[in-house]
Amino acid sequence: MVENGRDCSEVLIQLSAVSSALHGVSKVILKDHIEHCIVDAVKTDDREVLENLNKAIDRFMK
Repeated sequence: MVENGRDCSEVLIQLSAVSSALHGVSKVILKDHIEHCIVDAVKTDDREVLENLNKAIDRFMK
């Protein structure tokens, strides 16, 4: 869009839309991870998976 000379506000709107879409996909993946991997980790007392989840959440929230 920038190379084609589109208005900056149009570019910003599209960037915002992409950012929102990525955030939505990230939430879906996180929920799926919690429902499956974390539930299994809790059942087997796998602390490493829980620690990895905490690290991923910290990175996701930046």
